[in-house]
Amino acid sequence: MPSETHMEQSPMTRDDVVALVRDRLADILEIEPEQIKEGDSFADDLDADSLALIELVEALEEELADRTVGFRIDDEDLQDLKTVRDAVDYVHGRVEGDAGSAGDRP
Repeated sequence: MPSETHMEQSPMTRDDVVALVRDRLADILEIEPEQIKEGDSFADDLDADSLALIELVEALEEELADRTVGFRIDDEDLQDLKTVRDAVDYVHGRVEGDAGSAGDRP
């Protein structure tokens, strides 16, 4: 199996993704991870501006690059991520989907 499609680490569970998103977002917003709930709106509940969301995307892409070859959050998808749950669902779906088909995307 080619090394670029072989995953060395076990697939992430949804709980792993929740913890990752919460931790990275807490670092960016300079708050405690426990203050971030899945139902929180980035703008309304967490006062996260577009720059904070871009930082979150970059942090997630960097963190997940080792687990999922070429992991990327598409710019056009970013506008649909309004809550922490949206981000978790999106990332989990991409990581879970890419686990079996990492080499299938352009």
